Amino acid sequence: METLYGYAGKLLRVDLSSGKISDEPLDPNTARKFAGGTGIGAKYLYDEVPAGVEWSDAANRLIVATGPLGGTTIGGTGTISVVSKGPLSNGSAATQANGFFGAFLKFSGYDGIILQGQSRKWVYLYIHDGKAELKDASGLLGKDTVETEDAVKSELNYPEKQMSVMSIGPAGENLVRYAAMVVDKGHVASHNGVGAVMGSKKLKAIAVARGKIPVPLKDKDRVNAIGKQFMDNLIAANDNHYKWGTLSTLYDRTIAKDGLVPVKNYTTCIFEIEPEKLEKFGGPYIRGHFEPKPTPCWACRMRHCHTLTITEGPFKGYVGEEPEYECLAACGPVIGNTDATAAIVLSNDIDRAGLDVNETGWTLGLAIECFEKGVLTTKDTDGLELRWGNYEAARQMVKKIARREGLGDVLAEGAMRAAQRIGGDAPQFAIHTMKGVSPKGHDHRNRWPKLFDTCLTQIATDEGYSMNNPADLGLPAKPSEKHNNSPEDTLAWNSLFKGSNHFEDSLGICKFISRQDVKLLAEGFSAATGWDVTPAEGMEIGRRAVHLLRAFNVRHGHTAEMDAPSPRYGSAPVDGPSKGKTIMTYWNELRSKYYENMGWDSKTGKPLPETLKRAGLEYAVPELWGK
Repeated sequence: METLYGYAGKLLRVDLSSGKISDEPLDPNTARKFAGGTGIGAKYLYDEVPAGVEWSDAANRLIVATGPLGGTTIGGTGTISVVSKGPLSNGSAATQANGFFGAFLKFSGYDGIILQGQSRKWVYLYIHDGKAELKDASGLLGKDTVETEDAVKSELNYPEKQMSVMSIGPAGENLVRYAAMVVDKGHVASHNGVGAVMGSKKLKAIAVARGKIPVPLKDKDRVNAIGKQFMDNLIAANDNHYKWGTLSTLYDRTIAKDGLVPVKNYTTCIFEIEPEKLEKFGGPYIRGHFEPKPTPCWACRMRHCHTLTITEGPFKGYVGEEPEYECLAACGPVIGNTDATAAIVLSNDIDRAGLDVNETGWTLGLAIECFEKGVLTTKDTDGLELRWGNYEAARQMVKKIARREGLGDVLAEGAMRAAQRIGGDAPQFAIHTMKGVSPKGHDHRNRWPKLFDTCLTQIATDEGYSMNNPADLGLPAKPSEKHNNSPEDTLAWNSLFKGSNHFEDSLGICKFISRQDVKLLAEGFSAATGWDVTPAEGMEIGRRAVHLLRAFNVRHGHTAEMDAPSPRYGSAPVDGPSKGKTIMTYWNELRSKYYENMGWDSKTGKPLPETLKRAGLEYAVPELWGK
């Protein structure tokens, strides 16, 4: 049998209803066409989840996959993609987590896992020595994600760095619509509630031992050289991400003229905070005061991930994961909290409960605004004073959400559905797309290309326009990310660069390492596999996944009207650099032109037959358009 370079060459299929576990060969043509990760996930999701299957049905699939760069010497290639039908949008989900899982999965002989069915009892999946087995998880119920990982490693007798564990916390067990899957304690695949899908299948965890099965590479030396080039490019760019991870973002973007930080549920664009408090949200202060210990991902030399020990204030002595920018935003300005140490602790609470931090922040922001304006009272909150900056009340509500207790049961539905259930003016306060998913932690009203992308995405998170070096593909330079309220830039940015995200996420590499350098990604793909993959083909692979996931969503009832923001999300800011300006003035025209640019029907957004055929997806034509 011919060697499939860059791949383990097989997928693991687990039917949780019957307990049957089997290996499936990875077809080389499928690998070339979809690469891996998100691309492979999109194919299996479309092929195996027909119309009428709900997110919590046994027939839904949960696909975890790495790609052809997974487990190489290139930094950050322990990354995995998780693809499913998600509970927030009732459409496709594709979300990533870093760490070691993807590399260890490769070394155990698999490129991905396809999970289907529903177990009668709680179990976890143990993968080792080129095989897999289901084990009883009843003793893990109620444990948070850190406790679960420690318990699994202890039970199976694996030390740190010799096993990677992906688990759900109480939120996933209780089917919170924005439950997450947490990998190696500090890495989270969270968008569109994939943790709830895992919980619906009564799967508490997946544990992968660090196997010893070598991954064949066509040109190992070239792969190594490309890994060095990624790091050299990152350092040469003088990117703060290399020095501080994403910790510098909030500190850099908080001043009034920026207006990019989300403040008090979008009621303002200005984060009113004393300079000495603002400083404590920045990388230099956090790394300089809180005893950071590096916890890098697979093969990574980037100064990104750490554990911290808080050395001051009411949380002195607390040990936890260093938060990402979006964690600080959701647990800081979104809920009116100006205490950085409290934001760090609340962020860790959210991860340990197994929740998506963005949706949690926006849902808490909604509840706080409702409480401040009298839509909710202490009778509704079990006595909690949900006010701006009351982080202790927020911590208590996170526990209630994860357990679906009291008001937490309402908030567990996510911002859109929670607002509908609360009633009154609440739907006017809630920040979400009309697909039912909240955005990442930015004020996109000052960043129209990002707002448009978030609403038009097929995967319930931004779908991609952050490509570096677009000139390598003959594309124009990217417009500025800051204060961009140009409808022309919004359309160009989203139309021209679509596909770069999915290509990257199909290779099994961290976005902070690759910086979406499509040319270098294509070279890495070629070196690993021996195929001659051009940057243009890489973009085609990514856009193929976009088209297929769009077809999936149309199949499951998504309409053009759902490609839009909620009233508050699309509103004109009352202050800041975009005061009085709203993208909604141009929305319908932009949406229609974007559909046309993508090769979709300008009114419905359905991918046109000729577009699907050009992408090699002709099998999707009959279902969308009839014979």
